[in-house]
Amino acid sequence: MKAAAINSFGGPEVVELLEVETPTAGPGQVRVRVKAAGIQASDCAVRGGWAPPGQTLAFPQKIGNEFAGIVDQVGEGVDGFEVGSEVLGWALLSCHAEYLVVPTDQIVEKPAEMPWEVAGVLSASGQTAHTALERLKVGEGDTLLVHAAAGGVGTVAVQLARVYGADVIGTASPRNHDYLRSLGATPVAYGEGLVERVRDLAPKGVTAILDGAGGEALDASVELLEDRGRIGTLVGFDRVEELGILGIFSQRSVTRLKALVDLYVQGRLHIEIARAYPLERAADAHREVETRHVRGKLVITVD
Repeated sequence: MKAAAINSFGGPEVVELLEVETPTAGPGQVRVRVKAAGIQASDCAVRGGWAPPGQTLAFPQKIGNEFAGIVDQVGEGVDGFEVGSEVLGWALLSCHAEYLVVPTDQIVEKPAEMPWEVAGVLSASGQTAHTALERLKVGEGDTLLVHAAAGGVGTVAVQLARVYGADVIGTASPRNHDYLRSLGATPVAYGEGLVERVRDLAPKGVTAILDGAGGEALDASVELLEDRGRIGTLVGFDRVEELGILGIFSQRSVTRLKALVDLYVQGRLHIEIARAYPLERAADAHREVETRHVRGKLVITVD
């Protein structure tokens, strides 16, 4: 089969369309013919040599950890899925390819009304945002500040917080302010003077902060909110101990993913697709992710 994979670590140019062995479903697994797969910053980190916890990298190394597709092979002992089932889910270091194998506790049924591109990008950022709001205990009456609110995680976090009854302020560049308003957030420009601008928008203060930007955004966060236990970062892990804040890692589960799918079906969750790249242009998708100016998500499509 074909896969967007690497034979060395480096920049986007090391991502190639390679011929690799087609996997076979084992007990408790299904094989999926991939239709769409998300790409995110962690995939670029793998390309540069970072290994997810518990994983070992070996060339040729496949990339990608969220997908949607059609089951085409069922392993022994599998119940609830059959050849032809349309599914979405997550599978580390394997999704930017024509086929992958995955345990059945990492997939859910794809609703017929959900486009393949949306299904392919829902799991990673969606479950990260869901985890973050759970850990920050965001609910009715809260005022949540989301840094990088127009990105993949931020887009979902804003909407989940609104579903939970919270008010949301989101940092973004001015070109994304109307987009944030459409999601139910009050936009604010990042950069110098951010603390004062947020205080003007929330004179009673913010009660929780989700950081997807790091750097100056974290400095502003600790100035804005005294309760460090309600400040969480998705990127500034090197400052977690120093600042006494939460480092947030996605806690994925079928239950969590089903909750996101249900919200989508109910029309309460919008997934923004910035652009689609065919599998053979995966390197270009890596380049765009690294600009850090993607609204919503990029998707890799597999024909």
